[in-house]
Amino acid sequence: MTNPLHTVLGTRAQRLAEPLPPQWVRVVCYAVLLVLGLLVSICGSFVQALWSPGGLLLTLAAGGALSYGGLRLTGTKLGAGVPLIGWFLALLVLLAPRPEGDIVFGAFADAYVYVLLGWLPGLACALLPTRSPFAFGIPRQRD
Repeated sequence: MTNPLHTVLGTRAQRLAEPLPPQWVRVVCYAVLLVLGLLVSICGSFVQALWSPGGLLLTLAAGGALSYGGLRLTGTKLGAGVPLIGWFLALLVLLAPRPEGDIVFGAFADAYVYVLLGWLPGLACALLPTRSPFAFGIPRQRD
């Protein structure tokens, strides 16, 4: 019996056998993923408050999907991490106090969960195996 996820995502061996895109394509993808991470954070901050608790699950799934898409698109762990950088930068701006007294995040459990655990799906994607020939900046040989 085969795993149904293998038909959608492919097996680990199939994913690791895919060739890496050229370097200039990866650099463009990183820039696009950074902007998308910003947008996911901004939209997620409003969606999690608008549709409680389903909005929180939707925003966490969107962040995870973006990080997994970056991982698969670029083939590197940086592809999964760049959307997290954009997410965090937008979150810093949204958490800053305003002189008018406006706030984006209320004192609700959903907001705290979004702020404290929103990085978790992206981190899980960044820990998946990649097809990059580098491990922490040290070249390694592929068999």
